[in-house]
Amino acid sequence: MHKDMSFTCYKQWSIKGTAAVVLLALSLPFTGCSRYLDNLSDMPAADESTSVAGNDEAETAQTDSVGDNDGMDTSGVKETDEEMKEGAPSSDTEATTLRDAVASGTGLGSDAICGAAVGIQNINNDRLLELAFSQFNSITLENELKLDSMLGYSNERCPEGSIHEEELNGEVIEVPTLDHVRADALLDKVLEWNEANPDKKVRVRGHVLVWHSQAPEWFFREDYDYDKGYVSKEVMDKRLEWYIKSMLEYYTGENSKYKGLFYGWDVVNEAVSDATGKYRSDTENGNDSLDDPVHSTKSTWWKVYQSNEFIINAFTYANRYAPADLDLYYNDYNECVPSKMEGIISLINAVKDAPGARIDGFGMQGHYNINKPGAREIKSAILKYGEVVDKVMFTEMDVRATMDVSISDAVLEKEYDIQAKYYLAWYEAMKEAEAEGVDVAGITTWGVIDPDSWLQTWNDAGGGTDGRMKHCPLLFDGNYEPKPAYWAFVDPGRLESE
Repeated sequence: MHKDMSFTCYKQWSIKGTAAVVLLALSLPFTGCSRYLDNLSDMPAADESTSVAGNDEAETAQTDSVGDNDGMDTSGVKETDEEMKEGAPSSDTEATTLRDAVASGTGLGSDAICGAAVGIQNINNDRLLELAFSQFNSITLENELKLDSMLGYSNERCPEGSIHEEELNGEVIEVPTLDHVRADALLDKVLEWNEANPDKKVRVRGHVLVWHSQAPEWFFREDYDYDKGYVSKEVMDKRLEWYIKSMLEYYTGENSKYKGLFYGWDVVNEAVSDATGKYRSDTENGNDSLDDPVHSTKSTWWKVYQSNEFIINAFTYANRYAPADLDLYYNDYNECVPSKMEGIISLINAVKDAPGARIDGFGMQGHYNINKPGAREIKSAILKYGEVVDKVMFTEMDVRATMDVSISDAVLEKEYDIQAKYYLAWYEAMKEAEAEGVDVAGITTWGVIDPDSWLQTWNDAGGGTDGRMKHCPLLFDGNYEPKPAYWAFVDPGRLESE
């Protein structure tokens, strides 16, 4: 990544006593917007021998999408008030929506999740939210439920006055104040939709409780002071339990306004190394240092624990404080690479063997490219994960373009066709695995429309800040219209006839 890259970052305030939200967009250099990154520097170079991650949040590698229309091709789009109200899905998508097709007998079953990632940058884009809520039955918050967001994006230092006392298991401990404003603003949009559309409710996937990235370094230090040494694993365990307890009680507890909204939560994210296929450690390859305020590759969790104990404990605490109907997931990328697959399966088995822990599913992130992995590889991976965990779900789907898509619109149209065929083969692999006994619980795309994809601003993927390279990884284009890939899920016969 180029150090001079810039991103659009967001700051949001609630106006006391009202439902109003003020959102300020700032164009900042990469270093000032690192809070919205998901391990960009951890992304391996794309080639035909490995799948790559994309985030929320490859992943590692998701970056947040840019602002509502930043860099978006909106030519030919009529944004009348009526179209904005209707969310402007294409007229021929009205009869059968994506959510209806996926959650059907010819899809992945009536209880299947069909989701998309949405972020705070979309909060004022009514058209995008309408499209997301009408076409998908679930959303994942890209970054807003992650630790750095909950700590107010104060990555350099613990905010002054934040530390206070709370009781945990009969002991008084000191903890920082959590900042729910960004997540709540998006979740309130979901509640509003659900109230107005009781027959087309949208649910939410929680993402994520424990992750090496977007975790401020001071959270692991004595007195929450970046300049002091690391706490013991016993002290860190109390912070870990407090954080998981606080998050799950706030969003899924009996007295939560969001009770029943969440169907699942990623408890731990990307804890297996690409390089070794073992657990990600504090010495992971990468340009980041443990002295950095946040990390892209190295794990401070491992630095403190020097074992997988934090992973086991995270699933134990999540099981303790989550409602029984909230599915608990491990989530990772490059999940079709054999060496990493072994590490992921080992992690899942370790959690299953631990007394008091619970793991219900594995999230295959699904950041693929048009060449790799193939449908047979994907199906084989699904079957292997299905042997060790109850549910398998694709949680961050997108498909990278080839490197010449900027040449002309004609080439882009060809790319659309190639991408649609890839998505169709991928979807057929899911359905075949489902037919063979694996509960493929659903899909989630990492974004709604192409211009919002993290790939548009990741240089090594061909995105680039100069805008010369286009990527088309998702199911809807910049005009909010369905692309050929959409029909891979809704009406595959349409692709064969074109």
